[in-house]
Amino acid sequence: MLKKIEVIVECTNTGYSAYSADYPVFTTGSNMEELKTNMLEALNLYFEDEGKQISEKDVRIVLDMPQFFEFYKVINAAALSERIDISKDEMALYVTGSKKPSSAQSKRILNGLQQIGKELSQMRYLV
Repeated sequence: MLKKIEVIVECTNTGYSAYSADYPVFTTGSNMEELKTNMLEALNLYFEDEGKQISEKDVRIVLDMPQFFEFYKVINAAALSERIDISKDEMALYVTGSKKPSSAQSKRILNGLQQIGKELSQMRYLV
């Protein structure tokens, strides 16, 4: 079984670009869905001679903190910082890329985001 292929995604002036750090595969897309489709196509072309079929479950999308908050603008970084007890000023530095969070801070932010995702996935609304 193939280990997950990490694909590093970066925002560009025209959309997104992505590349694999482990394989000579890269692509672009005007939006994230197009980028994912193009990356799967590129990976499958690369692995074609080996007879391997790559699907979305085989790929791990990697975004740095500024890219994450740029893509998920709906997430309020200031409110998140309050929820996970990181100063708003410090979070702002991470979001803009002026400062890179430590491994512990990155884990704290990711855990906070995952907790919110878990809460939202369990939410039900009255209709």
